[in-house]
Amino acid sequence: MNPRPEVRVSAVGPAADSLRLDEEWTEAALGWRLVVRATFTGDAPADGSVLVEAPVHGADDPWWLIPGAFYGENRPAANTRAFPRFEIGANTREQHDALVSDTWEFRADRAATPAVFAWAGPGRGGVALGTDETSALGLTGLGLAHDAVWGDATVSLRFPFREFPVTYYGDARPRPAQESTHRFEPGETVELSVRVFAVDASRHAYATVLRALHAEAAPNAPQSPWVDAATAADLTAEGLLTWHYDPDPGVLLETVGFDREVSGRDGLSVDRQAMHVGWVSGIPWAYALLAHGLRTDRPEEVDAARRVIDFITASLSPSGTFWGVWYRDHGWTQSWTELKRGLHSRTLAEATLFLLRAQTLDAHPQWEHAIRSNLDVIVGRQRADGNLGSVHHAETGEVLSWSGASGLTWIAALVEAADRDQRYLPAAIAAGGYYEQFVDREFIHGAPEDVDLAPTSEDGYAAVMAYVALHRATGDAHWLDVARRAADWMLTFRYTYDVAFPQHTLLGTYGFRTRGADNASPSNQHLHAYGLVCTAELRELSAALGDPHYAERADETLACFRQFIAREDGDFNAYRGMVSERYYQTACFQPKGMLLTLSHAWSVGVTLLACEQTLAG
Repeated sequence: MNPRPEVRVSAVGPAADSLRLDEEWTEAALGWRLVVRATFTGDAPADGSVLVEAPVHGADDPWWLIPGAFYGENRPAANTRAFPRFEIGANTREQHDALVSDTWEFRADRAATPAVFAWAGPGRGGVALGTDETSALGLTGLGLAHDAVWGDATVSLRFPFREFPVTYYGDARPRPAQESTHRFEPGETVELSVRVFAVDASRHAYATVLRALHAEAAPNAPQSPWVDAATAADLTAEGLLTWHYDPDPGVLLETVGFDREVSGRDGLSVDRQAMHVGWVSGIPWAYALLAHGLRTDRPEEVDAARRVIDFITASLSPSGTFWGVWYRDHGWTQSWTELKRGLHSRTLAEATLFLLRAQTLDAHPQWEHAIRSNLDVIVGRQRADGNLGSVHHAETGEVLSWSGASGLTWIAALVEAADRDQRYLPAAIAAGGYYEQFVDREFIHGAPEDVDLAPTSEDGYAAVMAYVALHRATGDAHWLDVARRAADWMLTFRYTYDVAFPQHTLLGTYGFRTRGADNASPSNQHLHAYGLVCTAELRELSAALGDPHYAERADETLACFRQFIAREDGDFNAYRGMVSERYYQTACFQPKGMLLTLSHAWSVGVTLLACEQTLAG
């Protein structure tokens, strides 16, 4: 029999005294199902809400998980970017204004799966509650709280939601707390459905729970891609070539505006006149364009892809790696890191990895030189413990930061280049051993240049690519297990349900289905398509494990993002082939239901990449 956790059900607000709450418990294959029937017995309408709580006693060092939205302390104390952080005993106004608290409540659409987990501490078990994004009472709320006096960690579901102690809107300025209520009418009865789980001492115990919740939610969230993979590939290749490619000097511009008549305050186009070597532009997406051009015999695409890669590989930094970013006004320079003259490892490594793949399709001596130069200097800088460094000085090559796990992407590049130098595979294995600790802790962070040391979905992609590559190269079952656990963590960011959008918003009007999309991070709470970057690796992982789950989740993501590719000029106010970076599924940065009206090179390119990988089998 499943252990049945302690659960408290209560009513809150003016209606509380007149709300009768009846509980019906049913044991499930995994955990328990709880139906709460709330009947209003009052004579006049009254406002209120229903709260379901599950405590974990003896929690002197709690660990939390709200999938896609909150991980452990969530924001390391040294992180320079402000977003919600958990800290024991943080209950002052000043701390809340700094987005630090020992109690947090969020609207459920911030979560990739509407669930909240708590563990008492290292080596100790915990509890989880799950439900739907919305109920008969409106948008649901998810909460976590710690009582330092009694040592209890509590997770909660609130019907309808509350945001507390402040509301996070994507920046350092906290917005006021929000509390929604339901107006109960005399004789009204509503049913609220809750899933309750006891979780064992492993922090990875969430994986079984989330897989079960995904299986329950998926049938109620049918996918509806607008186009097939071949059409999506043709559209996105056209979008890269038509809107992002600039032959002078041979770049993929990072962003271009949907509205071609809009200009900035300087009177110039809103198009960003810049190109990273990897990540948000550059070689990965030029590679995808090259693959499509060669497959479909479109020489103009092949020529454009070659020119972009030629331009990047022709200008290595004095330290031997790629530069970080090219700007039209002043050429090549550092990454977005705050460290002066810093080049970010994940961006450099991703450029090198996809350059290796481009070289296998269309070999060039200059490309080969760039591959070897990048890998040779990185191997030369590797620390004895396997750390490959996170930020590197452009001129001196000094490692400016060893923090975080941004060096993970070098592993896949080193593996794929192993036949070039006998040092590369041992370096990759040593790095795999070092970065495994982040997977073990269920807190991988540091991949994006602009989110400092926050946990992000992009860290999950890098880890999956790294450990699948190590297993491919060595056949070692250990690396396969690390890859599986990394994939499970990555999938915590992936939406398992369709968000309910307001009818008259753009996403509501077009019926955007969110199952398969990823929340970018607890800091950047919007949906994005970057998870398509590891489509092939997830399928490889499924094949190696004999478990179709990971391939199916990859397919979900590709189906999701075969929506909102502009099929013709004017489609959702974009031009043919354009793809947005951001889909606003919650109230963060923009109102729920809005779409960022910029096409991003990486958003177009990663969709093209996944389609090409799919069509190649």
